[in-house]
Amino acid sequence: MEVKVHKKGIIVIPAEVRRRLNIREGSYMELEVEGDKIVLKRKMTLLDAYGIDKGMGDLALKELEKLRKEEVEKENNI
Repeated sequence: MEVKVHKKGIIVIPAEVRRRLNIREGSYMELEVEGDKIVLKRKMTLLDAYGIDKGMGDLALKELEKLRKEEVEKENNI
């Protein structure tokens, strides 16, 4: 996708890309230089991260219950 560099180095991110990546006015971006490339990434906020681990809590709880059950069985067999 081609964009034009304006005065003071300003580059306009096309609306389609902003919508797709949920970039809004005031959003923070991470800029990296890799050789002769510029990589621009949307910086994740706490709000973005909310719920990212859906289901992981349930898996961790099941694993803990399984381990505790094994411990109880070992204690009862002693």
